[in-house]
Amino acid sequence: MTLDAVLSRIDDDLAAATDRLIDLLRIPSISTDPAYKADCQTAADWLVADLQSLGIDATKRPTPGHPMVVGHIDAPGPHVLFYGHYDVQPVDPLELWDRAPFDPQIEDTAKGRVIRGRGSSDDKGQLMTFVEACRAWKAVNGSLPCKITFFFEGEEESGSPSLVPFMQENAEELKSDIALICDTGLFQSKTPAIVTMLRGLLGEELTITGATKDLHSGMYGGVAMNPIRVLSRIIAGLHDETGRVTIPGFYDGVPELSPEMAEQWQELGFDYASFLGDVGLSQPAGEQDRTPLEMIWSRPTCEVNGIKGGYTGEGFKTVLPSKASAKISFRLVGEQDPHAIRESFRAWVTAQLPADCTADFRGHGNSGASTMSIEHPAFESARKALSDEWPETAAYVGCGGSIPIAGHFKKILGTDAMLIGFGKDDDQIHSPNEKYDVESFHKGIRSWARVLDAIS
Repeated sequence: MTLDAVLSRIDDDLAAATDRLIDLLRIPSISTDPAYKADCQTAADWLVADLQSLGIDATKRPTPGHPMVVGHIDAPGPHVLFYGHYDVQPVDPLELWDRAPFDPQIEDTAKGRVIRGRGSSDDKGQLMTFVEACRAWKAVNGSLPCKITFFFEGEEESGSPSLVPFMQENAEELKSDIALICDTGLFQSKTPAIVTMLRGLLGEELTITGATKDLHSGMYGGVAMNPIRVLSRIIAGLHDETGRVTIPGFYDGVPELSPEMAEQWQELGFDYASFLGDVGLSQPAGEQDRTPLEMIWSRPTCEVNGIKGGYTGEGFKTVLPSKASAKISFRLVGEQDPHAIRESFRAWVTAQLPADCTADFRGHGNSGASTMSIEHPAFESARKALSDEWPETAAYVGCGGSIPIAGHFKKILGTDAMLIGFGKDDDQIHSPNEKYDVESFHKGIRSWARVLDAIS
């Protein structure tokens, strides 16, 4: 079989593929720091040259920020678009790294061999799994199994400011039958997964103001309203005793999980006790009538991310602060409207203000949830292909985080996206000593070869 020959080629070429990844990892393409602007250009050039070596018509495309890399290759069959990002997170705190973050190496650990270095898992290693699968296909067959568009971004770790305008301006060029994204991981580090639900995100910063200046608590305590007291009462009222969010209309557009998906999630055997125990906790704190996986993947949340007010330095200062503030985030699901929730939250807060207090609000971005329909035949073909590669049967899963690109593909290009990744829970992405298991890299390449074969 052609697929068997491709898989054998991947096995034989693993050392060379790893060397290529290490070359890419040496480039410090930190997108959020202007000091590394030239390095982001270098990483884009490296990818263009690598794609061109496979006969792909690849170019570096300018944006107001860091460049996009776009490549095309024609072939019979469906048209797929593959997305990844070549930029990486900053490395601070540098002193916590066991080796220089941009001096990547293969290391032997108690859990097996790993590729250590910034970007190894997020997202250069994941991006290269797909490129290496295409390299093996080309080497064995002289061509790729279907029409492919390669789309690599350089600003994912800094908010993707150029992404939406670029996609809108180049929508016709980027449209495809299905989009593939490799920026996720294995479920509990062992089960291959296709993410079908991504939560949206809404950020609000709330500031309560009382007196025109900080007050002496002996002179004004008891008679003057304390903004921290007001803020504390508002925060305490965000949830009822069962963990439900109390903001009016908050659950509008929240769907119930289908029985079929609920059954599949139950079969995953999620060990929430270990999940919480790893961080020193024991009891789920969300909606008490929901399972832990539902709380993480398919239910919306409201969380306080930070509180500020009064004197917080060393020692003690008896002061009634003039202001108190909190940063609150909402993870959204289904058809929840972030704009409607923002308006409802602000009205709910304002209605609770006592005399002499005002509230100011500052929005920190918003995006709706993304739900991928598994009715597209490529989803089940890919799930079976992944199951053939890994010991565990592949599953459709949710993701507690937010990956806006999947929603952009649907809204701007009208294209469904499959999120398939091979990261593990202990990869330490965004942290010191980031790594990517050699097994994840190897089997990730083999997985994409199988997926391409299945959907072509």
